[in-house]
Amino acid sequence: MLVNIEYIKKFLTNNDTEPVSYRWTHGATDEHLGDGLLIYSIIQFMRAKVCVCLGSGGGFIPRIMTQARLDLYDSKVFEGKREYNWGDIGATYLVDASNGKGGEVDYLKEDSFFRSNFSPRFINDTTENAYYNFFVKEDIKIDYLHIDADHSYEGVKKDFEMYTNLLSKKGIVSIHDTDKNFNSNYIVSQDLQEQNNYDEFIEGPSKFIDEISNKWQRFDFFNEGTLPSKPSSTGLTILKHA
Repeated sequence: MLVNIEYIKKFLTNNDTEPVSYRWTHGATDEHLGDGLLIYSIIQFMRAKVCVCLGSGGGFIPRIMTQARLDLYDSKVFEGKREYNWGDIGATYLVDASNGKGGEVDYLKEDSFFRSNFSPRFINDTTENAYYNFFVKEDIKIDYLHIDADHSYEGVKKDFEMYTNLLSKKGIVSIHDTDKNFNSNYIVSQDLQEQNNYDEFIEGPSKFIDEISNKWQRFDFFNEGTLPSKPSSTGLTILKHA
């Protein structure tokens, strides 16, 4: 096979033997990367070095970002030092306030499976504070940006407007949870229905992308209902400057 299923099962879709939290929102299973395969392929094709993930419950997307960069080196596209985040193959930055909004993270400890195996540059703060007090101050240019933090319309819009200022010329943006059909079909447990602002939380990304200007090329990757007996992605929208 083109992909190493056993490696995927142990390191990418699982923390050894335990499923990565929220992998199901990407349509991923033990053996399948779901929409993570799209992100991996884009990073590979665009030779993206600096990858930024805003929000991640279990580190699924940032570990794919790192794997894509490592594989670019191992396939002799990148050269120099193979150090995960300090060599010549770029870096993966993960920003998450870990404040419980949208779910709990499981990688706060440095020796967690995700951080000990993929060593992301983890910024445990809000996306706004990280933008002004880290990324701007260090003059970082982003090749691949994934937005999956505050899911309110205002939150998605703010993250997009801030961080796209830092995109490199070849920069790509992906926004997660953008498929309205998934949200309308998904059965929500009573406890979630009773949470304040839950509707706003699930509708923010899809509402925001409907207002994207024609200055951006937009590609929606939705597979809700294609195979009803298999997990589907909550939607991934890719954006590139027109």
